[in-house]
Amino acid sequence: MKFVVKLGGAGLEDPTLLDGCTRAIAELARDGNQVAVVHGGGVQLTKMLKALGKQSEFINGLRVTDAETRDVALMVLAGKVNKGLVAAFGALGQPAVGLSGGDGLLFRARKKRTAPDLGFVGEIASSDPRWIEAIWQLNGIPVLSSMALGFDGQYYNINADEMAAACAAACRADALVFLTDVPGVKGATGEVLRWLSIDQIAEMASSAVITGGMLPKLAACREALLNGVKRVRILPAEAAASLPDLCSSRVAHGTEVMVA
Repeated sequence: MKFVVKLGGAGLEDPTLLDGCTRAIAELARDGNQVAVVHGGGVQLTKMLKALGKQSEFINGLRVTDAETRDVALMVLAGKVNKGLVAAFGALGQPAVGLSGGDGLLFRARKKRTAPDLGFVGEIASSDPRWIEAIWQLNGIPVLSSMALGFDGQYYNINADEMAAACAAACRADALVFLTDVPGVKGATGEVLRWLSIDQIAEMASSAVITGGMLPKLAACREALLNGVKRVRILPAEAAASLPDLCSSRVAHGTEVMVA
């Protein structure tokens, strides 16, 4: 089976959670599955920007990215975070290849048109999964940072959830899993929803039941399902050990997002 796993937040920063996530992903690969990892690194980027004396600003869960912020994002996401993940897999004896969306023109971006303008924030315009498939043929795990090249030759910061959805659709993945800091999608009374249909997402957004970073995440879930991905699940990072059992048994953690 083909899996795309999006890893971010505490799953990247907390050593115990990172170890659990990488072990579960490596187990998926060793069981004969083809697994691609798409990662964020927003916490690490915010820390680096703060160290450089630069304030972070977000609008609807997306980072406002001027040229300087974009360059720092490229350094942090495609550099430190990406290569740290490759090293974590390497420590487990699992070959992994770190790439940005710009390498091999894996993903091409266009500027995201918003009001107000977000700067060098992009959205995926096209994809070429042959480089991912080449790494799979050699039993490796492609590890993709959420930066992509525009047709203008500029790098754009891509929301990692959006890139994960685009990657899953391009690879015709059987499952897309978001390993997150939260237990799942919460309803109006604060309970974790075990199942959520894409028809409910707009209503929950308009009534502010879902806000902030969950907005682009659920938009990405919707796009993946509408573009042929069979299963989409939001799973807490501390439950990553259940990842290898996701498609073979009932998993009680997180939220399954469905077409209907």
